[in-house]
Amino acid sequence: MRVALIAVVAALSLSACSADPGPPPVQAKAESTAPIIAPGRPGEPARTIGPDEARTAVPAPTANAADVKYVQDMVTHHRQAVDMAVLAPSRADSATLKGLASRIKDAQGPEIQYMTTWLQQQGMKVPDHHASHTGMPGMATPEQMRALKAASGKDFDRLFLTLMTAHHQGAITMSEQVLVGGSHIKIEELANDVAATQSAEIRRMREMQAGL
Repeated sequence: MRVALIAVVAALSLSACSADPGPPPVQAKAESTAPIIAPGRPGEPARTIGPDEARTAVPAPTANAADVKYVQDMVTHHRQAVDMAVLAPSRADSATLKGLASRIKDAQGPEIQYMTTWLQQQGMKVPDHHASHTGMPGMATPEQMRALKAASGKDFDRLFLTLMTAHHQGAITMSEQVLVGGSHIKIEELANDVAATQSAEIRRMREMQAGL
């Protein structure tokens, strides 16, 4: 009996020694102390900051009056460009012009929605579809819009390219103004994109005008 008890105790001891000890304790990962490069505003140099400063160095973007005015005006400006572009499929002669008009509509339609949402998030008024565009550079007059709607074929092509080129130049002027006077990073990005896209389209339209 004593021998059997000793054998059982020995077996239990061996089992305990061979049991899986489980995973080692997880050590807390040391927080990185690597420096962080914080980009400056346009015209300002970048600077190096530590992790602690990085947590508070970048405040939430804020909009000023120039940002709000730009977005409100650009909603109205874009709407007219879309109104012009949707005339092309049934009135233009040039297939190339029809393709350009389609791209303008496809680009500016979503931008209108983006700007409308941004204004709502800021608690600002979204212009209605009959908002005045007095003073906005590049906007076609009511008389010019009526003439465009009445034109067809090559006459439409020539008038469309003239009006849309001026319209794009106006949008670039507005974008340049907000890049100087605005403060919101998202509007800065939008203005840069509008200026770049419409500058490229102006070059294309001038090439098309030369071929008419």
